[in-house]
Amino acid sequence: MNVDIYGYFAAILTTAAFLPQLIKTLKTKKADDVSLITLIMFITGVLSWIIYGYEISSTPILIANFITLILNLMILISKLYFSKNHSY
Repeated sequence: MNVDIYGYFAAILTTAAFLPQLIKTLKTKKADDVSLITLIMFITGVLSWIIYGYEISSTPILIANFITLILNLMILISKLYFSKNHSY
């Protein structure tokens, strides 16, 4: 059995875990409960995973982290946008 199957399985689960947060943020137009510091730290970590995945030529790591990066950037942008538009 190819060991990459575990990488793809982990990639699907950990990446998909951010979909509910993104959907909730877009539906409610609120992201007050999402920590800005956590998002920034997580995005920095994901960028590090992308560099690592590239250096070791790991397709599962690259795919998962590119998608995770996009989802988390969308959450970050939503948080900043909705916070700016709702601060009176």
